[in-house]
Amino acid sequence: MGPFRFVVGCLLATQVAAQTVAPSKPAQQQVKNEMAAVTQRFLQLLTPEQRAQATYPFDNEERFNWHFVPRTRKGLPLKQMTDEQRKAAMALLKTGLSDQGYDKATAIMDLENVLRVVENRPPNDTYRDPENYSFTVFGEPGGREPWSWRIEGHHISLQFLSLTGRVLAQTPTFFGSNPGEVRADVPQKGKRVLKQETDLAFALLKTLSDEQRKQAVIGTVAYPEIITSNKRKASLEKMEGLTLTDMKADQRKLFLELLQVYLNNYRITLAKQQFARLEKAGLDKLRFAWAGDLTPELGEGKGWYYRIHGPTILIEYDNTQTNANHIHTVVRDLTNDFGEDLLREHYESQHKAK
Repeated sequence: MGPFRFVVGCLLATQVAAQTVAPSKPAQQQVKNEMAAVTQRFLQLLTPEQRAQATYPFDNEERFNWHFVPRTRKGLPLKQMTDEQRKAAMALLKTGLSDQGYDKATAIMDLENVLRVVENRPPNDTYRDPENYSFTVFGEPGGREPWSWRIEGHHISLQFLSLTGRVLAQTPTFFGSNPGEVRADVPQKGKRVLKQETDLAFALLKTLSDEQRKQAVIGTVAYPEIITSNKRKASLEKMEGLTLTDMKADQRKLFLELLQVYLNNYRITLAKQQFARLEKAGLDKLRFAWAGDLTPELGEGKGWYYRIHGPTILIEYDNTQTNANHIHTVVRDLTNDFGEDLLREHYESQHKAK
């Protein structure tokens, strides 16, 4: 076994992707069944009017209408639900996320309370609203045809698609944090929701040699926003940065730890499923690219950006707004966002069967 495989094996043995194989079919089926059952329970609790607001046909274009800014959204928001309905909605969120991911999502919602204070908004303000997160279901949960569900609001956009015994897709996945570090005199003071995403990236950057840094740093000024924004299909003209192959053992370990921070937001079966796709495409082809400041100092004109880019995945992190205290992160599956790749295979196989 070569040094790279050894490092990967040791790292993954203690993390979500402990196995370098795809999750078993029973595990995938269990997640799919649980997700369908919880979604059905949520929909059963809604009034006919609420259900009409929360549901769409699977092939409706609204499924691709995603964004991470404060705006009016389709679907049923938490603020229009009863306590029982809210509990059911949040239980649905737990079917797709790990404890780590769920904690991040709820902490991001709570930051709306912080922004109300920081921006001196009145208590009845609806622009910064921790209950303005909408749930939407596309298609019929648990049926023979594909179906999907989404939660979305300021700095959160998550969607999951299920079909034929497993969850086929869990991207785009967006998590943001404003403030990146809570400095206001509020109960949340000191909170850093996306701490690992920041600290591990800087730890990796610090280990790079001058020659490696020349490959990794692609710009002295950070991009003002994640490059792919909220486009339906994510793509970049070229792959840039330092490859995993060109990293030393300790650097590879840090890189994979950083990668796992993003994958570990999903529940374990979905995280393993995503990692298996990365292995199949070739871990050695993954790249780490950086732009902007090389030290984590907040202030006017400060900011940094990085990405993890491979044949099938693009992870972007940007922290440039609000004096480098406003973070955006996104995970895109370059072949299977919204399940489009695997859905295409499904429909083609159905056509051949006929």
